[in-house]
Amino acid sequence: MSQLIDLLLHADRYLLDIVTAYGPWIYAVLFAIVFAETGLVVTPFLPGDSLLFAAGAIAATGALDVRIAFVLLLVAAIAGDALNYSVGRAAGTRIMQKARDDPRWRRWINPAYIERAHEFFERHGGKAVVLGRFMPIVRTFVPFVAGAAEMSYPAFAFYNATGALVWVGVCLGAGYLFGNVPVIKENFSLVALGIVAVSVLPMVIEFLRYRTRPSQP
Repeated sequence: MSQLIDLLLHADRYLLDIVTAYGPWIYAVLFAIVFAETGLVVTPFLPGDSLLFAAGAIAATGALDVRIAFVLLLVAAIAGDALNYSVGRAAGTRIMQKARDDPRWRRWINPAYIERAHEFFERHGGKAVVLGRFMPIVRTFVPFVAGAAEMSYPAFAFYNATGALVWVGVCLGAGYLFGNVPVIKENFSLVALGIVAVSVLPMVIEFLRYRTRPSQP
């Protein structure tokens, strides 16, 4: 756990070490990390926003080609969510079938809840998929839940690509433009924590809105 926290807070230093040691292989490393963080529900702890920011900062020094990095990271983000959606869709279908056929499953899984989730993603899934991109941990599970709730794939694919484009563009671009500003470069760990804080802010606001919403009679 301490190593993961250190990776999050010093992603810039680790990426520089990889560039120095492996050169062009850094692109494969970046692709693999972003793909795993967005596509595998077992790896939500991998760095996302801070990694993109650090990659942009390193690209600004000339150690990476920002155009190649942008394309590869965009493809990784889209492909990762698509895989996660597919796994959720397959798992959700099987779970629903078991819940309908086996009373023992219905003790734990109410088919009505899955149906409500399906209705939610049909109505508001686009916002969840796009905004979820900017929330650590959450972005790993949103596409899985969207698949399990059977959100229509054309709609998911559109918002998946849109969210990935905005996420990679904003985080990589911010790093490229501001990552080498002295005060930011010298305090990268604080910047990384700030990125995480800003990323989870929409989730906190939504939670507070839910808690303060008047209860229905």
